[in-house]
Amino acid sequence: MVGMISRRGFLQASSAAALLTNAASAKQLKTVGVQLYTVRSVLPKKPAETLKAIEAIGYREVEATYDNLDKIWPSLQATSLKPVSIHLNENTIMKGTDDDIARAVDKVKQHGFSYAVFPWVNPPDRGGLDKMKALAEKLNKAGEKCRAAGLTFCYHNHAFEFEPMDGTTRFQVLLDTLDKNLVGFEIDCFWVSVAGHDPVEILKKVSGRVQLLHLKDKAQGTPVMYKETVAGSAFKEVGHGILDWPPILRAAESAGVQHYFVEQDSTPGDPVESLRQSFDYISKLNF
Repeated sequence: MVGMISRRGFLQASSAAALLTNAASAKQLKTVGVQLYTVRSVLPKKPAETLKAIEAIGYREVEATYDNLDKIWPSLQATSLKPVSIHLNENTIMKGTDDDIARAVDKVKQHGFSYAVFPWVNPPDRGGLDKMKALAEKLNKAGEKCRAAGLTFCYHNHAFEFEPMDGTTRFQVLLDTLDKNLVGFEIDCFWVSVAGHDPVEILKKVSGRVQLLHLKDKAQGTPVMYKETVAGSAFKEVGHGILDWPPILRAAESAGVQHYFVEQDSTPGDPVESLRQSFDYISKLNF
């Protein structure tokens, strides 16, 4: 009997020690940013007020969009928010001349950004695998210009890249064709999940090639699809949907992600309040 009690006590002590060890080793995101596309409905009208509200919530970094950079820049400089990444105009890469791309890269560099992102392929420009391979070659050339300027160039995914085609996917074509020394990835957890994949799986697949991560959650019951015509109600604040964030963040850290941006494509009410809800969850999350 004494032996049984001792053994039970030993196991309980071991379990308690393991819990303490896990708690001690638990991590939190030190810095969280915002993709300013989230506040596109209010930012042009109230840039100073909106950016100060984002700063007051606790966000420390921003990912901007190229087309409205000039309009928001003075207000951004009046905050402590750090300009880290910027989504370029996709047509500049798809249809612009070398000079057009060079001017955009130079402007991004002059404004102190570290990352430039190709954000979106318009549906008419998508096509099949050959067209995606041709796009990847264009991205490699843009990546060369970014690297020469001291910037890191990344590709941002949606859902269409994961559609099965001829035994593979457009995403696999990108992995095979993009020069890993010239073009990295910004993985969007929501769109990966909409396409029926686990973000952890994709992060492992692009390990060492992914620098940026988009954080947004997905509603229960959202159907799997390879297009972006989801209902607005499918977008949820981080921690308010069905994505399992601790393993995603652990996988992101292991894969080499450097910056994390909350993004909401659609919000039913005030987008700043949406950002607050996501931050409240993320700021307390141990992973």
